[in-house]
Amino acid sequence: MLRVLAVDDEKPLLEELLYLLRSDARVLSAEGASDATGALRRITRALETGPDGPDGIDVVFLDIHMAGLTGLDIARLLAGFARPPLVVFVTAHEGFAVQAFDLKAVDYVLKPVRPERLAEAVRRACDQLGRTAARPGEAGGGPPGPAAAPARHEAGAGPAPAGSTTDRAAEIAVELGGVTRFVPVADIAYVEAQGDYARLHTDAGSHLVRIPLSTLEERWAERGFVRIHRRHLVALGRIEELRLDSGTTSVRVGSAQLQVSRRHARQLRDLLMRRATG
Repeated sequence: MLRVLAVDDEKPLLEELLYLLRSDARVLSAEGASDATGALRRITRALETGPDGPDGIDVVFLDIHMAGLTGLDIARLLAGFARPPLVVFVTAHEGFAVQAFDLKAVDYVLKPVRPERLAEAVRRACDQLGRTAARPGEAGGGPPGPAAAPARHEAGAGPAPAGSTTDRAAEIAVELGGVTRFVPVADIAYVEAQGDYARLHTDAGSHLVRIPLSTLEERWAERGFVRIHRRHLVALGRIEELRLDSGTTSVRVGSAQLQVSRRHARQLRDLLMRRATG
């Protein structure tokens, strides 16, 4: 049974969230805080008594955009404690999913909150608390590490079955129909810039995320992704053919033929040569 704190500075949304949480049989208690200050005051009391104390909190459902400290700020503060409560983000904004899961959030729920989606977040929190309790000698109650976060499923893109493990840095969170799914980086053949967004191309389809291509280039360099054009980032191991034609360079990645800019052509040829001879 979960002891929950919900935090949102919009009172009608907070009341609706509390109503849904209190309607879930797995929730023992659900308290609300209408701003970051009130939330931190309540969380501090919970941390002082410990997760097993009378004021303990198991999960904090956090809005992201609030006056003063944001939900991400609160989660960063919680990460500094040995046994903090779990964190579920509840927000109207899709663009913070990667940051949220970097902070070891259990889930990322988009507003307007659907009861079935919130129920899934509660299930994930219950599963995580159960796994933590089952590992003797481990400081429990905190946000899950990579092994506890939802893993890939359904041909590499679905929500994780309970108990599965993953390396969170090896996946990227995407939103599909209001459900957060995790796409393994290893499944991504190339990435295409689309304004402030990036489209991830896999063998099974594509996914749009609100992350600049330059950010993904830096983050995935060690995973073998290389910039070949201002619009494209490619997994080196997915390049099937390098073509030189009338002074222009292109690569074939699956069924896609992608242009290589002059700026990146020499570096790409060197990398492909090293891969072929190494």
